Amino acid sequence: MNYYSLQKQSPAVSFAEAAVKGQAPDKGLYFPESIPSLPKDFVANIKSYSKDEIGFTVMKPYVAGSIPDEVLQKIVSETINFEFPLVPVTERISSLELFHGPTLAFKDVGARFMSRCLGYFNRNSNQHTTVLVATSGDTGGAVANGFLGVEGVDVVILYPQGKVSPIQELQLTTLGQNITALEVEGTFDDCQAMVKQAFADTDLNEKYSLTSANSINVARWLPQQLYYFFAYQQWQHSGAPVICVPSGNFGNICAGVIAYKSGLPVEHFIAACNVNDVVPNFLQTGEYKPKAAIATISNAMDVGNPSNFVRIMELFGQEVSDLKKIFSSTSIDDATTAATIKKVYNEHHYTLDPHGAVGYYALNEYLSEHSDQKGFFLETAHPVKFPEVVEQSTNTKIEFPESVQYLQGKSKQSIEMKAGFDALKEWMMR
Repeated sequence: MNYYSLQKQSPAVSFAEAAVKGQAPDKGLYFPESIPSLPKDFVANIKSYSKDEIGFTVMKPYVAGSIPDEVLQKIVSETINFEFPLVPVTERISSLELFHGPTLAFKDVGARFMSRCLGYFNRNSNQHTTVLVATSGDTGGAVANGFLGVEGVDVVILYPQGKVSPIQELQLTTLGQNITALEVEGTFDDCQAMVKQAFADTDLNEKYSLTSANSINVARWLPQQLYYFFAYQQWQHSGAPVICVPSGNFGNICAGVIAYKSGLPVEHFIAACNVNDVVPNFLQTGEYKPKAAIATISNAMDVGNPSNFVRIMELFGQEVSDLKKIFSSTSIDDATTAATIKKVYNEHHYTLDPHGAVGYYALNEYLSEHSDQKGFFLETAHPVKFPEVVEQSTNTKIEFPESVQYLQGKSKQSIEMKAGFDALKEWMMR
């Protein structure tokens, strides 16, 4: 499988080169030259396969020519060695819980897959790779955990000061070793812009072998489709599900759409956004207008210019009318988000995090107008990551899961930095 740049000004490359580079020289995102079609009997008999078998079957076409089968089997097995339960919340709505990995967030899958791929690609190299990543919350912790101690790889994480939750901040600032956290006085969009400029800078590219661990990287993005297959394996209803995805940078829902294009049965996709509503507005008006991100209680979705939406448009040949046949998007404010956490806890005894609450609300609204359909939303992070809003909404205390109790009492180690590429470049060229 080769990958081309969506700017179409750079040559096609292998999966290995796309993963190591992160972004094409023309600043475009890499995209697979073809979307694999899964065998119909694979989808029809999906309940008879193990998670490892599903993961290997789905990912093999994307890494063909870059990773041997036996290595891919090991990478997949290590990536998904935790549970992905589809939990009923109501008779028509289920929650796909993606917080059972080491950092309690859906991004564990992509980060673990990518770290193991880069480890394999660097196995015979004396050159260090520097992973440069911007985070609005969960990406940083997942990447830090996934790459911790990986030989030949250094990780630099940029995160917006005061705009991530306490646990999220501890997860990305307390590991040390080959992980460095830069605390940027700005927004996630500032962090993302700084990272993108770094990849285009001649001086930095001469000094470093740079790659990205954001969802712009194909090795981070593509494995996220696996848990959509795991969810369908657990689907107990007749007919295909409506799938609602809390959406910020749109990498997660784009992975779901590529799974659908490969043969996964899906009735409809809903991209549930907070008040950062660039995509909902685009689908209504036909005009794509990026804007400054607005801080919300669902902070991982505070993105004013989602990078991966261009990939979604590519999957539909840039035809908005075709996209709308299977895809819609809506915007939910903070008051509705908090009220949803309270209502679902009181009525169904299920604790949502703010991102899952956005997903639940949007799905419930959609299903109220489609009485013959059922669906699930993605619960992308554990509620303990957002204690203030969840505890206030449910009037209960959230216990630290065992997997993150080690963070209690730790102090962050970060480097404060002004927003803007000049500050980042000065620090990296020191």
